[in-house]
Amino acid sequence: MEIEKNERINSLFEFYQPLLTEKQNQYLELYYADDFSLGEIAENFNVSRQAVYDNIKRTEKILESYEAKLHLDAEFQARNKQADEIQQYVKQHYPNDRQLNNLVGRLENLEEE
Repeated sequence: MEIEKNERINSLFEFYQPLLTEKQNQYLELYYADDFSLGEIAENFNVSRQAVYDNIKRTEKILESYEAKLHLDAEFQARNKQADEIQQYVKQHYPNDRQLNNLVGRLENLEEE
């Protein structure tokens, strides 16, 4: 459960990071990406552990709120799933069609840019 939550928050953070304040960005990046503890973050910013915890929880809710309204992550996941299905079908049924395989590869690369 915890790993899934971390992946979810990191995914939402990738989309909505520019909408967060500098402090929200720093706390989330340290906590989720760099695996800092609440105490370590609090020490770095000279605030209480509770202040860090509250900020992170509030920011998580903000990210979920953005996703509920904008659906950027959900749409990204759906497009990736569809692209994977297309790629698998092409590989299975048209393995020797270089142009088709190249087009599918370029489609997948668009999502990563």
